[in-house]
Amino acid sequence: MPRSVNSAASKQRRKKIFKRVKGQFGRRKNVRTVAINAYERGLQYAYRDRRVKKRNFRGLWIQRINAAARIHGMSYSVFMGKLHEKNIELSRKVLADLAMNNPEAFKAIVDKVK
Repeated sequence: MPRSVNSAASKQRRKKIFKRVKGQFGRRKNVRTVAINAYERGLQYAYRDRRVKKRNFRGLWIQRINAAARIHGMSYSVFMGKLHEKNIELSRKVLADLAMNNPEAFKAIVDKVK
C-alpha cells in the first residue's frame, strides 16, 4: 500500500512560516528550520519589547518634562515634588505633551506650583 503524505498540508505549514519571515536576511527566509528559529526568536523579542516600549516612553516623557521645567528655573524632581504637594494629578504623558505642544499651559502649571 502506498504511503500517504498529505503534501498539501505540509506545503501549507511551510508557506505559513515563510510568509511570516518574509524580508529576513539569508537562510532565515528560505530554509524551514532556520526560518522557524528566526520566527520564534522574533516572537520572543516582540513579547519582551512590548514591555520595554513602556519604559522607553516613560523615560522620554521625563526628559521632556525636565527640559521644559528647567526653562522655567526648576529641576524635574523639584517640579514633580511640588506637583504632588499641591495635589495636581497629571500624568507624565500629559505633562510631556503640554511641554512640547502647549508651552503656555505648561508655564501656567509651573507658576501654580511655584
